[in-house]
Amino acid sequence: MGRILGIDYGTKRMGIAISDATAMLSTPVSVESVHSMDEAVTVACRIARERGVEKIVVGIPVNMNGTNGPMALEAMQFIERLRGASGLPVDTTDERLSTSLVERMLVDADVSRGRRKEVRDKLAAQVILQGYLDAKAGPQFYNPDDDSLRDPD
Repeated sequence: MGRILGIDYGTKRMGIAISDATAMLSTPVSVESVHSMDEAVTVACRIARERGVEKIVVGIPVNMNGTNGPMALEAMQFIERLRGASGLPVDTTDERLSTSLVERMLVDADVSRGRRKEVRDKLAAQVILQGYLDAKAGPQFYNPDDDSLRDPD
């Protein structure tokens, strides 16, 4: 599997993250200022091309009750345009609470309000992409019933 681009789509800012070549680890890349959906699609396609990605993952901001609100519907429109413009497969993932999680981590780390604004969206993209990568990898946890892990004595 090749590199995957992760996007935290927003109408003003778009967080960007990318996976390593093995699609196991996500790294934050940038926060891109955008003024329209068309510009967001153009920017995402440019980054995907420059980074040689094979797939794009976009977080969908699903409401806490599982419904799609206005921002989720806008993200889905962005995804459809991105699919057509990029020619790449575009997957979606539930991004509920990703920005809240990042904000909490930054506050706990005593990061200033201005600095949090600068990095929040790219870190949210990293969280979104890492969650997607982890889910695709499947369970990689210690299994106490696995005899190959037992001490032979």
